[in-house]
Amino acid sequence: MSVSFAEIRGSARRTFDEGCGTRVVLDHIMSKWGVLVLAALSDGTLRWGELRREVGGISEKMLASTLRTLAADGLVHRESLPQVPPHVEYSLTPLGRDLMGRMLPLLGWVADHAETMVARP
Repeated sequence: MSVSFAEIRGSARRTFDEGCGTRVVLDHIMSKWGVLVLAALSDGTLRWGELRREVGGISEKMLASTLRTLAADGLVHRESLPQVPPHVEYSLTPLGRDLMGRMLPLLGWVADHAETMVARP
């Protein structure tokens, strides 16, 4: 299934134009933290602390912001369980799992080629 960018843009008026919702979605899912949070959740449900450890280097504020954004986009499900202390779990929605099925091959490509690319003068 090979599709060109021109075909994608031609399928709907203004797709990927300035001010189009497609650019907003790209910003959410392709940001450094968005990609890493989604990738971490692709292996299953995680609690806050587990997710923060899995996405090393992310601040609490940025993790909270990223999770809010991805949940509002319908990609991440947040479940608050009635326990003491509070217990919150995060997982991918069906839409998020569909996205990651498409994104994980790209992440594999990045993992395979990153060192060579970064090492170039």
